[in-house]
Amino acid sequence: MQENKPDTDLLSRCRNGENAAFKQLYERYAKAMLNAGMRIVNDAGQAEDILQDSFIKAFQNISKFEAEPAFASWLKRVVVNASIDHVRKQKNRILSADQLENVVEEKEEVEEEEDYDIDVVKAAIRELPDGYRIVLTLFLFEDYSHKEIAALLNISEGTSKSQYMRAKQKLIVIIKNKKTVKHGQA
Repeated sequence: MQENKPDTDLLSRCRNGENAAFKQLYERYAKAMLNAGMRIVNDAGQAEDILQDSFIKAFQNISKFEAEPAFASWLKRVVVNASIDHVRKQKNRILSADQLENVVEEKEEVEEEEDYDIDVVKAAIRELPDGYRIVLTLFLFEDYSHKEIAALLNISEGTSKSQYMRAKQKLIVIIKNKKTVKHGQA
C-alpha cells in the first residue's frame, strides 16, 4: 500500500475542506483499511464501522497531520488501534498475560513445504482464537515488530513471539483438519 505523489495534493485539498478530495482519499485507502480491520475484529459489519470511525477521526485531525508520505501508515495505525480497542471492549478476552500463558497448545509436526488454498488459509485464520489471530495479523500482515505488538497489547515481547509461534502451529492444525474433512478422511 504505497502512497503516490497525488496524496500530497489530496491532503492539502482535504485540509482546505474539499469534499471531493476527502472522497478520493477514502476511495484510495478504504479497501486496504477495511481488510486490516477485518483481520483483527473478524466481523465484516464491525470492521466497516471501525473503518468509518477511523476515517472520521483521520479527517477531523487531517490539519494536524504533516508527514504526507506516511499518511497510509498513520491511517493504518488508527484502524489497527481502533480494531484492537473494539475487540477489548466487545469480548473482554484479549491478551492478558495470564490468558496467554494458560492457552493449551496443539502441537503437530510441521511439514516442510505445502501449497495451501488462499481461501482455506483465510478461513483458518478467522477460526483462530482472538489473541492468536491478532498477534499473527499484526506481525504477518501489518508488519508490526514483536516489540511494537508487545507495547500495543501490554504484553511482553517474548509473549508476542510465543503467541505468534503458537498461532502458526494452530493454523497448520486447522488447515490440516479442513483438508482431511474435505478429502473425506475424517
